[in-house]
Order: sequence, then C-alpha cells, then structure tokens
Amino acid sequence: MENKDTRSGFGDGLTELGRKNKNVVALCADLTGSLKMNDFKNENPDRFFQVGIAEANMMGIAAGLTIGGKIPFTGTFANFSTSRVYDQIRQSIAYSGKNVKICASHAGITLGEDGATHQVLEDIGMMKMLPSMTVINPCDYNQTKAATIAIAEHIGPVYLRFGRPKVPNFTDPNQKFEIGKAINFSEGNDVTIIATGHLVWEAKEAVNLLEKENISAELINIHTIKPLDNEAILKSVKKTRCVVTAEEHMLNGGLGDSVSQLLSRNYPLPLEMVGINDTFGESGTPKQLMEKYGLTSSNIVHACKNVLKRKS
Repeated sequence: MENKDTRSGFGDGLTELGRKNKNVVALCADLTGSLKMNDFKNENPDRFFQVGIAEANMMGIAAGLTIGGKIPFTGTFANFSTSRVYDQIRQSIAYSGKNVKICASHAGITLGEDGATHQVLEDIGMMKMLPSMTVINPCDYNQTKAATIAIAEHIGPVYLRFGRPKVPNFTDPNQKFEIGKAINFSEGNDVTIIATGHLVWEAKEAVNLLEKENISAELINIHTIKPLDNEAILKSVKKTRCVVTAEEHMLNGGLGDSVSQLLSRNYPLPLEMVGINDTFGESGTPKQLMEKYGLTSSNIVHACKNVLKRKS
C-alpha cells in the first residue's frame, strides 16, 4: 500500500473526465499545480479557464457556463472555495440550482505549515446548510478519483473536499462511487465508528487496536455527508447501541453534528465525537497537528472506551 495525496485523485479523475465528457470544463484561481489540474489544462486548453486570484468571479463564471450545458469544475483551496465566496455560492449556484462542482483542496488541519488562515475547519458545515448542495469528503486517492468522476453525472451543485498530504491509499481502485451510500469497512458488535476523509484511515487503525483489547468495532466510511446515509447508520447503531464519529473538521456543523441530529430524532444513544473543538488551527506538520488536536487513532480508541462506559 502506497501513500498518495487525495488532491492527485481529483486531478487524475478530472483528466479522465476530460477525455470522455466534452461538456466538462475546469476553472482555477491561480492554483493549477496545487490542484493537480495541469494535465486537464494541457489536454483541453479550450476547456480550461485560469481566472486568477478572483475566486468570487470564478464562481459566477461557473454558474454562467452551466446555462450553456457545460459541467464546470472549480478548483482552489477549501478556504477560498467556501469562506471567501459564500455569497456567490449561495446566490448564484445553490439558490439557482446550478450544476457546478466546487472542488476544494487543502482542507482541514493537515494543510499544515500554512497555518490557521488557510486551514478551513468550518467548510462542511457551511456547505451542508445550503439547500440542494451535495457534500462529499472522500478518504483516499482512489476514492477521490472515483468521486470526481461520479459527480459529473450528478445533476446539481456539489462540494467535493480533499486534502494536501500523502495518506494511505487503501480503497479499491476499481470502486463504483455511489453518492449518499456509506461503505461498511468492518463488522462489529460493541461500538460503531463513523468516520470521514483522512480520519477513515485513523479509524481503521483504531479498529485494530480495539480488537487487541477484545472490543469489536464496526467501521462505516461516510464519504457523503449530505445526503447522509441514514439507513446504514441506524442499522449499525441499533446493533451496537453506541457510536463514535471522527472527522478532520470542527465539531460544530460537521459529520458528528449530522449524526447526532439523526440519532436524537430516531434512536437516542451514547455518542462521542472526535474532531476540532471550537478553535482555529496553527502552523505545524500534519502529524504534529493531528496529534495536538486529537485526531489520531489513539484518540478514537479513547472515545470508544468512553462511549462504552456510558452504554454500560
């Protein structure tokens, strides 16, 4: 198993789309190399638009391109894909139901040394609150590539979130990505772990650590945060009767928030959340920041033990 960055999964998926769907166009805000969009640009110079450091304008152009039947993929850092352009997304894309794919790299705290101004931790919450917006957060290179290809077939606005660092690439390279369908990575009876993005690998490691202590954990990969796979989550927690969520995002507004709302309305039970707790990030290596902000496999193990005590 090799380590690969999820942004390269986006770039390779976009390149493949460019070869088979002539309606796919790409726009970038002066970060073509960082977003791995160079191959698409080189192969399709007439379908690539470099808008410069003008993200709001990029969203407006993308919305306009959909009127002519194009399928625009916008590319910039997650912070600039959301916070900087939220009004344009709300008014010109979400409210209007435009078929724009907002592709956001360098998400979360693993952006690393660039620091708090670039480490957006609120983006999932911002985007999932927009009516008609689909929100996707894949876990590795293979899943990001598959998601990039899949969203071209989905009609309506999509927020696709991925990251900068190289992480384990462990899912099936030939997988069929189904929007809104969770993936069960392991069967268990004691506790359900629901993870998304980079935290799926940490959760897999946690499952192995828990197994050594005779704790049986069920792991669900939630790559689509909106629409949430309610059926898969409720089926699992009705068996285990307790749950831990794990995400590289603020606890407010993230995956844990969505799961807690689902459970409170349908099947209340003990819940623990692993994520960023009401704070901005800081500069540091991805590994240092994951450890400092409690986003590692050992943190997930600790949360599982806590929720098991509450269940008993």
